[in-house]
Amino acid sequence: MKKAGIIGYGRFGKVLASLLINQYEVKIYDPGNKGGKLSASLEEVLESVLVFVAVPINVFEEVIQGISEYRLYNTTIIDVCSVKVFPVEIMEKHLPDHVGIIACHPHFGPDSYSPFRELKTTLFPVRDKYKRFAKLKEFFEEQSIRTIELSPDEHDKMAASSQGITHFIGRVLNEAGGVSTQINTFGFNELLGVIEQTCNDSWDLFRDLQKYNPYTNEMIDSLVDTIGKIHKQIKSDED
Repeated sequence: MKKAGIIGYGRFGKVLASLLINQYEVKIYDPGNKGGKLSASLEEVLESVLVFVAVPINVFEEVIQGISEYRLYNTTIIDVCSVKVFPVEIMEKHLPDHVGIIACHPHFGPDSYSPFRELKTTLFPVRDKYKRFAKLKEFFEEQSIRTIELSPDEHDKMAASSQGITHFIGRVLNEAGGVSTQINTFGFNELLGVIEQTCNDSWDLFRDLQKYNPYTNEMIDSLVDTIGKIHKQIKSDED
């Protein structure tokens, strides 16, 4: 059985391990030693043919720099960050040319993952040195996870208007005090679902989704401007 390593065993690292363990011998490195019987040293994890880096994006460069100091042989590094341009630039900058790189964004998380849902993941072969991209696509498809091939730039443009806006709206509604009532409409229940899904994530993750996607600020500025215009129009109609 081929080896797959995971660096970082947080909420998503656990989901990833539960998927990989069906077909791979999984080893996990986490500084907090949270991997239980799957725990291994960083050196052991880096002996895997596939190494998934599942750490917060604000420490991603530090982790990749640390990885680059090890002897990496026949290794493909796969990031699972929610943005793509930034981590790909970091991996290309620090990882030696002989190391494979695949960009991956699973469009599900600890709160949305279910084998009974229609799930998808974005993939892109940045450096497919060892021809593992097709095998990785096949692996996800076998888990009933649809794969979409997008360049990092294409991904981040789309994510800014979907993921970025969704998380922003969820946070705004939560801060505004959106709560269930006896007369909820179907649409309002949907909004409450957005609050629940987005606000279970840490503030750091939310901030980083906005900070590290080069297209999100423009999208949110446009959204805030539009809200202001509509509100102004309502008040104008009242006058």
